[in-house]
Amino acid sequence: MDTCLPLRKAHGRRERGERERWQRRKLLSIVPAMFEPHAGEMAARPHREASNDGSCRESFEVVEGDAHAGLVIVCDHACNTIPAEYDNLGLPQGELERHIAYDIGVEGVTRALAGRLGVPAVLGTISRLVIDPNRGLDDPTLIMRLSDGAVVPGNADIDEDERQRRIARFYRPYDEAVGALIARSRAAGPEPAILSVHSFTPVWKGVPRPWHAGILWKKDARFAAPLLAALAADPQLVVGDNEPYSGGLDGDTMHRHATTKGLTDALIEIRQDLIADAAGIDEWVERLAGVLPGVLDDFRAHRSRAAENAFNGG
Repeated sequence: MDTCLPLRKAHGRRERGERERWQRRKLLSIVPAMFEPHAGEMAARPHREASNDGSCRESFEVVEGDAHAGLVIVCDHACNTIPAEYDNLGLPQGELERHIAYDIGVEGVTRALAGRLGVPAVLGTISRLVIDPNRGLDDPTLIMRLSDGAVVPGNADIDEDERQRRIARFYRPYDEAVGALIARSRAAGPEPAILSVHSFTPVWKGVPRPWHAGILWKKDARFAAPLLAALAADPQLVVGDNEPYSGGLDGDTMHRHATTKGLTDALIEIRQDLIADAAGIDEWVERLAGVLPGVLDDFRAHRSRAAENAFNGG
């Protein structure tokens, strides 16, 4: 029996197309004021998570929460911290405040949302430029030499010894922390859903992105489907289905810790200009905290029906 819910489209094609065209026109009208000097990227706005002050000293941080809650939040790219001995990988400070170094806004969203719902969370606290925890070990973009036009001098001549050193020091501890937190929730029961929090640039390669947020998923839509539907029910939002990226990159965090473990997951991408300051973060935390309890109820009801059907031989 197929236990995955079909992913429902929240809008008719015509309505969705009109809304996306309107959003493109709106974004094009404000791009000159928002972006410099890198087209397609939010201008740096100073706030705590964007500081490269060494406040995140480990490769991960766990936010404690109720292991019985049925939800674990994962935030791969929370910080842009680079250990002092790497000398900012040879990059000027301005590059470390760009999306190439971390996902702008997601640390604040993750911390506040976990606190609001009382659920556990784990955050990656080393810049993705040092090593990207959301990649498989065989992925050529695990350690980036060039990222969105920026050459990374400290990664240009990295050898295998240094690669293995970064894997051991930063990648594996974070990966193990994610696995341990999920295992703790599984042991406590019920089977948890996994929510991964990311953010994306409003403009990419000169093309405005109309979505306010996107829900990424691959095979199992039990959690992603009701989350997408709940967000898209707001007429003010354009919510992408596997936009602006396709879900389910083999070897990424959700593949390693959810897909291969038989757990349901959803990855939310929030547009960075919408969570660039405290007010935007608060708005999205309020929105997600408002819909997630009902979404989790839908997931649990689907799981119960599937178990009952399996018991009855359906």
